[in-house]
Amino acid sequence: MSEKKIENLEIAGTAKTKKKVSMSILLGAAFLMATSSIGPGFLTQTTVFTQQLAASFGFVILISLILDVFTQMNVWRIIAVSGLRGQEIANKVLPGLGVFLAILIVIGGLAFNIGNVAGAGLGLNAMLGLDPIMGAIISATFAIFIFLVKEAGKAMDKVAQVAGVVMMLLMLYVAFTTSPPVGEAIVNTFKPEQISIFAIVTLVGGTVGGYITFAGGHRLLDAGVKGIESLPEVTKSSVIGILVTGIMRVALFLAVLGVVSKGLAIDPSNPPASVFQLAAGNIGYRMFGVIMWAAAITSVVGAAYTSVSFIRSFHPAIEKYHNWVIILFILISTITFTLIGRPVNVLLLVGALNALILPLALGTLLVAAYKKDIVGNYKHPLWLTIGGGLVVISMGVLGIMTLIEQIPLLFK
Repeated sequence: MSEKKIENLEIAGTAKTKKKVSMSILLGAAFLMATSSIGPGFLTQTTVFTQQLAASFGFVILISLILDVFTQMNVWRIIAVSGLRGQEIANKVLPGLGVFLAILIVIGGLAFNIGNVAGAGLGLNAMLGLDPIMGAIISATFAIFIFLVKEAGKAMDKVAQVAGVVMMLLMLYVAFTTSPPVGEAIVNTFKPEQISIFAIVTLVGGTVGGYITFAGGHRLLDAGVKGIESLPEVTKSSVIGILVTGIMRVALFLAVLGVVSKGLAIDPSNPPASVFQLAAGNIGYRMFGVIMWAAAITSVVGAAYTSVSFIRSFHPAIEKYHNWVIILFILISTITFTLIGRPVNVLLLVGALNALILPLALGTLLVAAYKKDIVGNYKHPLWLTIGGGLVVISMGVLGIMTLIEQIPLLFK
């Protein structure tokens, strides 16, 4: 074989390897965002709100997905173009704003991670019959192990992808089993019989609020995907993430709707587990355990990774040992749960704060999109700016209303 042919083969092989690695990174970021947004809280919220709104909950999912699209596409693009993390962008927009945003996100991420660890414990309890505390400790150990391996980023990507696919398949199976009134759901998605603003705020705050807004964008940045030339890949990754999130939300909604439409009584002590048990008996309950654990463990990993990414730039030591800081974050969440339990009132307040973090974070990045010292000569699409601006205004107003409602609960 001639030297020219050998050289061409080497070039082709290198290009193929780069493409493969690139797609792996894009899928990893997409699934990290998607699985972070589908945590234990989302499973419960979807079940409860479907009970209350029936087929009209389809409208809530539609609105939340539209808001997700404008949020994620704006955030991912601006992070990629600037080559900076969210807190670094915020500090350039207004000195000190990045520190304030980081504090809010770390506090929120830590509080929600207590719930995520608890959810992982409940998942192993349903799946294998383990004590929830022991299940939480085993799950936390698994999450910590991910950040102990040499290629922690790749390990995290792979766990998110596998868990996401498993959740999708199981949810679709249960949705098919319950034979939901799909026609009624479609009609009510676009012409709802009832609308719940609280449900919309809760679902959006829990699925793109707080740290979740930045999970995929920060992952791509850490993997070296940045610059204007990377925008097609960034857009592709964000769209995949939104599609995966949408499929999981719709599948769970239809599964619950199928049970509700048959008039079956859902156990209020554990609504999502009850749905799966009513749909497929004891096997369904075990399946719920798998879904709950997968949703929880990916949220534990996503919350820890993204929350710590907000303080990495504050000190060289944090940047150098960031994997150990992530492990410490998981340990604190687990110890708090095992010793104290889930601080319900605090979680309620943090949920409302998450709804406020979204407009603050997105609004800041939209301002940054028009600052040349941050994005250079990049021209941000007007339709994304307008859509993002509407999300900022609507979620800002609704988030404040929700926060006012939740604060008195702390003093009960």
